[in-house]
Amino acid sequence: MGARKATVLLEHYLKQLKLPTVLREYAKLADVCQAERTDYQTFLLRLAEREIQDREVRAAERRLKAAKFPVTKTMDTFDFNAQPSINQMRVRELLRGEYIEQRENVLLIGNSGTGKTHLATALGFAACQQGYRVRFFSATGMVTQLLEHREDRQLERFHKQLERLDLIVLDELGYVPFSKAGAELFFEVISRAYERTSLIVTTNLPFENWIEVMGNERLTGALLDRLTHRIHILEANGESYRLRHSRRRSRKQSHLINQTPSTDQK
Repeated sequence: MGARKATVLLEHYLKQLKLPTVLREYAKLADVCQAERTDYQTFLLRLAEREIQDREVRAAERRLKAAKFPVTKTMDTFDFNAQPSINQMRVRELLRGEYIEQRENVLLIGNSGTGKTHLATALGFAACQQGYRVRFFSATGMVTQLLEHREDRQLERFHKQLERLDLIVLDELGYVPFSKAGAELFFEVISRAYERTSLIVTTNLPFENWIEVMGNERLTGALLDRLTHRIHILEANGESYRLRHSRRRSRKQSHLINQTPSTDQK
């Protein structure tokens, strides 16, 4: 068999076997290994390692896309010094993802603008990198989808999709009260996730005020009972990032105005 025919067949088989990295890298790596006088087993090992590494990267990218984070945030960009009330050691522990294996939940509770969504997204991002299936929703967005799926008679299908996830992030619970139907559907999500799928919930409300969102004391109690059975609670009681930055901008603008000579002084 001629060299040209062998190359064509090899590349054809690699495409059929869906080994794109091997297809892309084998010739270059063969030249490197030949120059290094590397044996065939090492050549194959290096090719296999590159294929596996690329597959892991592509899979992580697909999981990240499927998670539908509104903005990608990582823990590297979170300023713990600006929010000393947050337990940094506990956050670092959660980054390892063991809570997902244990089917435990995380609740981030505190004032608006204190980084709760950033932390929730960063934990979700880390979970994607670790191979977990994650999906991000705003709490109101989740309820809206539930109502729409019920209207279209696709609710059970949507629940099945949720049940295939390892982690569901529910952001900003408490900003908008749910309708009676919305609260019942939201409760069903929490109930189905109980001890099966981990949840990360961010909220600005203490537990005693959750009835304002759910609208029913009994339903609120049942939801909290399931959500808090196995939970890690992180409190963020510092000043709002946005408020702090706004004040800094105001001070800077005032300083610039004061430094500008008036027309009378020119």
